[in-house]
Amino acid sequence: MSHLLSTHKAARKLYTLVENRTTYNAAYSELNIFETHKVANQVSLTFDFPVIASMLTGKKIMHLNELSPFEFLPGESVVMPAHQEMVIDFPIATKEKPTQCLALGIDAEKIHEVAYKFNEQILLKDEKDVWTLEEGTASHLTNQIEVNYLIERLVTTFTKNTASKDVLLDLMIQELIVRLLQTKAKHSILNDHLQIFSDTRIGHVVKFIRENLTDKNINVDQLAEKAYMSTSSFHKKFKNTLGISPIDFINSEKIKFAKKLMKRNKKMLISEIAYKSGFNNVSYFNRQFKKLEFMTPQQFKISLGS
Repeated sequence: MSHLLSTHKAARKLYTLVENRTTYNAAYSELNIFETHKVANQVSLTFDFPVIASMLTGKKIMHLNELSPFEFLPGESVVMPAHQEMVIDFPIATKEKPTQCLALGIDAEKIHEVAYKFNEQILLKDEKDVWTLEEGTASHLTNQIEVNYLIERLVTTFTKNTASKDVLLDLMIQELIVRLLQTKAKHSILNDHLQIFSDTRIGHVVKFIRENLTDKNINVDQLAEKAYMSTSSFHKKFKNTLGISPIDFINSEKIKFAKKLMKRNKKMLISEIAYKSGFNNVSYFNRQFKKLEFMTPQQFKISLGS
């Protein structure tokens, strides 16, 4: 991301060492890039519009209403309603390595418009829960890879003046809202300790997958039947809601389980771990593990130490 900020750095003016703000405007949105060059605590920030904040470099400690203080790191987002205060600590900011964060302000009507279309696509007639970014409380979301790529493209487009700038930004902002809605839906369903979403069809299927994770015979046809949907409709609804296909979701949950097994018993053979995690094929397990963790199961075991 740092190379993408080169255009911004060449043009921006530095007025303060704490939360120096540069603003780029477009239709329906504005991009604010904040830079802090020294350690600071209890810095207050409020926006008059809904904001999607994303860390670029460094680290912040965020203090938000109704959330415990948390580290805000690159690759993560915070969705803030309008007029809600965030109080921020900057524990590692320096002049040589500033803490940088972007805050993308989006017109509330645009968010509502895109969220309405999103819910029209994913909700079934008998489901009442709707997904929105406009709730009265802040959300701390860990981004998907696609969101990070999209944010990079947004920064590039905002900081360069081209004839098609507003059209491109409008399309990218719509996509970003959808990606964040998917991330929020996935987080809510996977962390549904109160079973709020278990009576929705996708929530019911996710619950079934997690309760039968080591079953080697789980397949999309079976899950579609559980959701009382055709296989093609189910596959589309699942991916639209969570941003991931049913098979990729099953594999990701099995890999999480495999990592827990390795941490509990470091002497367990890779083949045994694969079998206990619901995989029939060790080679397939190795491929899926490397795809998700960027290392082989054996390398992961070594990283755990003796």
